[in-house]
Amino acid sequence: MADENIDCRGMMCPMPIVQLTKAMKRMESGQVLEMMADDPGAKEDVPAWSHRTGNELFETKEEGDLIYFYIKKK
Repeated sequence: MADENIDCRGMMCPMPIVQLTKAMKRMESGQVLEMMADDPGAKEDVPAWSHRTGNELFETKEEGDLIYFYIKKK
């Protein structure tokens, strides 16, 4: 499903967004990034980042303390 995966477990704000930004710069338009995080702040930060940058956050799922974000590069 994802073209690239990043693991942001153990990182606190703003590091998950920093890693997300770096990963998206490496990707081609239309590719999908799976981001895994355990920082509760990511639930607000990732959608805000996606809205601000125009990238599509099309799925978010939680499994225990982990949050998975699926973002399509614009």
